Amino acid sequence: MAKTPIVVLALAISLAGCATTKAGSDPLENYNRAMFGVNRALDAAVVKPTTTVYRTVTPVPARRGLARVLENLSEPWSAINALLQGKPKRAINSLGRFLVNTTIGVGGLADHATGLGLKPTREDFGQTLASWGVGDGGYFMLPLLGPSTVRDSVGLGVQMVADPQNILIAETLNPRGIESAAVIATRAINARSELVDSGVDEVLNSSADPYATARSAYFQRRAAAIADDDSGSASVDADVDAALKEISEGEAANPAPEGTPPE
Repeated sequence: MAKTPIVVLALAISLAGCATTKAGSDPLENYNRAMFGVNRALDAAVVKPTTTVYRTVTPVPARRGLARVLENLSEPWSAINALLQGKPKRAINSLGRFLVNTTIGVGGLADHATGLGLKPTREDFGQTLASWGVGDGGYFMLPLLGPSTVRDSVGLGVQMVADPQNILIAETLNPRGIESAAVIATRAINARSELVDSGVDEVLNSSADPYATARSAYFQRRAAAIADDDSGSASVDADVDAALKEISEGEAANPAPEGTPPE
């Protein structure tokens, strides 16, 4: 309980900054590029090798089942945020998905809800803040977690303490030390495995400016999510393709002077 005033103060300061920053900007680019490099180095040294082992020893059906279970656990949080945004139909849809997949889907191992017409309608607190008129506060590269904005970072902080799945884990399992690390590692490895499936690594490695590609993809993905675009255009691979196209068009319209060294 003693942490609550500190959290509230941090949120107030962050949100105040969001209101004065141009949407889609990158005021902390020097820091962000440096952190992007640190994250990629850590990924190459630890996260990706661990994920490769996981993908090697774990059959595809098992990996798919784990991803679905984690997604199912996020449905109540989506429902809460849909209500906060004044979208009762999306809230009911998320709760319906959770009920169906938790029961006949055996805890989410199978996604029967989509087959019944209840397609994913993901919402988070960053989207909620956007619906309330809060600006994105500028691009912000989080250590280990990667691309974000000031607004979405605040949303992530709120999620850590208010998401029902986190509360359930804390209250029922009471994880300590190794257990908490195991929960975080499981989520991280699953997320990294999904990025491998999307082909992001190949795209970033072939990009002249991986940082700009990742940044553009993130903004496009978030714009689609805030606009409730559930058609699939907000997938990671589609966003990266769109980002590459945007960057290449910008380079064609504004070619660098001869003799200019690459970034």
